[in-house]
Amino acid sequence: MSQLAEARLELSKAALLRDLPSVDAVLKSGVASALVERFGRRAATRAIRDVLAETRATLKTGTSSVPTTESLVAAALARLAEDDASSLRPLFNLTGTVLHTNLGRALIAEAAIDAAVEAMRDPVALEFDITTGKRGERDDHIRDLLRELTGAEDATVVNNNAAAVLLALNTLAGGREAIVSRGELIEIGGAFRMPDIMSRAGAKLIEVGTTNRTHPKDYRAALSGATGVILKVHTSNYRILGFTKEVVASELAEIAAAAQIPLMHDLGSGSLIDLSPFGMQREPTVREAVADGADIVTFSGDKLLGGPQAGFIVGKRDLIDAINRNPMKRALRVDKIRLAAIEATLKLYRDPDRLVERLPTLRLLARTRVDIEAQARRILPNIQSAVGPAFIVEVVECKSQIGSGALPLDTIESAGVAIRSNSGGVELEKLASALRALQRPVVGRLDDGALILDLRCLTDESGFLSVLAKLSPDGSN
Repeated sequence: MSQLAEARLELSKAALLRDLPSVDAVLKSGVASALVERFGRRAATRAIRDVLAETRATLKTGTSSVPTTESLVAAALARLAEDDASSLRPLFNLTGTVLHTNLGRALIAEAAIDAAVEAMRDPVALEFDITTGKRGERDDHIRDLLRELTGAEDATVVNNNAAAVLLALNTLAGGREAIVSRGELIEIGGAFRMPDIMSRAGAKLIEVGTTNRTHPKDYRAALSGATGVILKVHTSNYRILGFTKEVVASELAEIAAAAQIPLMHDLGSGSLIDLSPFGMQREPTVREAVADGADIVTFSGDKLLGGPQAGFIVGKRDLIDAINRNPMKRALRVDKIRLAAIEATLKLYRDPDRLVERLPTLRLLARTRVDIEAQARRILPNIQSAVGPAFIVEVVECKSQIGSGALPLDTIESAGVAIRSNSGGVELEKLASALRALQRPVVGRLDDGALILDLRCLTDESGFLSVLAKLSPDGSN
């Protein structure tokens, strides 16, 4: 380029930069008022300054023209809206795992959502006895419900089942021994191991039996003056098959009672009802664990129970009293919002005839394969249109999982769509990424050379199709 041409280019750049409005000028424009109103002057100023800096850098290359004020404000709005969006984005769970730990586990019932919103909006009688005008107990809001639904003498609640186990063990066996079968020393998600939680609880672990076989005599031989508790752990996240032997809870309760040692039964996922009518393997219910003689039973709120995250402790009144006196209880308690949602969820169990209709987790688990397959055939043309001719889409049978460690070997007959690429796995990975990049992400699973979208958890069909219509398989959504 000649010197003259270079000089003319520099003059052109300088002219463009002079025409670029200032931050103050953009802020004073009519179109920027909505930006200030929504995000505040400080945030709006920062966003406009950043957009102008990027525009100035582009103009210096000589490859662009000065954008309108409206365009600058629109760019600032997009930047602020993206920053303001919650990182806890709603998504479509098409993984086939109903209680997906990484996706938030149980969906909350509308009654529980309404109760939580009401508790957030106004002061509530959390620890206040309206009748007497004196201090109350927050456990009172759920104590009678849990007693009614489980048959236990008393109950309390903490923020999750790991906390329930920690608190109960610390109370019953802090500085003492806790006897447990080697076959029940489980590890759950996040490398959470039962021996570690027992150690943190201050209990000395006494392992009995072997990985696959434990007998009553093993427990009896381990009893001593230092024994604080016998612990039974329901192995909800795995199963040992073949040459096995375990001591059932009722027999273990007899051993514990004879030794005047409390029996603690950690049910993990915990269910208040028998799930076998819905095609799933029968799991012990909390009521059955209490009836079998356990002095303390712990279980989760956000798994099979279908409520918010919580850990329940039910059992003998004197032991619950001791647990509630433990100073750790205050550190593990639940707030008014979650307590309101828990109460509303538990009340749904009083009407078992309408439980499937009103409890989202149970409704998803109870969906039939025929219903899901009909949905898959209905939306298949939309999916094929969205992904384009580079992919082959077909209806397939699926095996859904309950998730979160519940019934690990059991699957539920389901259906969905399999998307295969004419060009290989790389294109499938790009498609999966593009689906996750949608305004409401779509999360499936890659399996055996296909992207599988299991539709068991797809309840908002119209919303899904609306989002899917904006898909660009190349990732430029």
